[in-house]
Amino acid sequence: MNADRLAATLDRDGWCVLEKALSATVLDDLEQDLSPSFGATPLCQGPFYGERTRRFGGLLGRSIHAQKLVMHPTILKVVEALLHPWCERIALNLTQAIEIMPGALPQLPHRDQDMWHGPKGSVEYLVNVMWPLTTFTRENGGTRLWTGSQFDQDIPVLPDEDTIVPHLSRGDALVFLGSTLHGGGGNASAAPRRGIVVSYCLGWLKPFELQWLVYPPAVARNFPPEVAALVGYAQHRPNLGNVEGQCPSILLGEDVPRYLPAIDALRPDQAEAADLFVRSQMGEMG
Repeated sequence: MNADRLAATLDRDGWCVLEKALSATVLDDLEQDLSPSFGATPLCQGPFYGERTRRFGGLLGRSIHAQKLVMHPTILKVVEALLHPWCERIALNLTQAIEIMPGALPQLPHRDQDMWHGPKGSVEYLVNVMWPLTTFTRENGGTRLWTGSQFDQDIPVLPDEDTIVPHLSRGDALVFLGSTLHGGGGNASAAPRRGIVVSYCLGWLKPFELQWLVYPPAVARNFPPEVAALVGYAQHRPNLGNVEGQCPSILLGEDVPRYLPAIDALRPDQAEAADLFVRSQMGEMG
């Protein structure tokens, strides 16, 4: 399925699946790199994260193979189609590995957009992508979704019998809106359920996972430029997220000048308006 059709389905249903989006080899290599973290990370505390669930983030710093998930070209096209009406550039909101252990209860149904206190129903804030490392089923805690729930955002709870749990194989990608009601399922099987969630948000929002601290310049300078930009080393016009009035990517160089000139980073319409204003003032002075 191409990006346009995926985006249309996502907009209509609140979720869609891109089958066989990645090869098993990529996920094998990624899981091998993450194996020490799965083994060492304590179980979560609190009813929302789940006390029979293990979570850890910062995956771009734990495995180079995480870049294949984060920068998947079809996924990025779908995300941009849904988010670009409200931003100039998207940003990485989160990378997180999740392991739901046997006996885990279902997660509280929620909409991820509710972490931000902006208006709901008129703006789409984020898009999530769930990448299974084990087959996702209803029995082992596969992601529960309420189709069309993005149109009922004033309703916090919908009937359990209305849930959809897509059967996902290793290599598939489940894409769903931040406005879609969802939650991890309870794991009634005998084995853990592992997955990776990659989340993208509007470029002017504060992300769930504070990317600039997770990937400081000493780490991010080793990323490809497009990955560094996605985690925050890029300005969002006009002039948002700058360092001394310049693009924060300047911090990724080996020698960062102590004193820098501030440089406009405006949208074309703003640059034109500013130029017209300056010319009019110069005419008045002449």
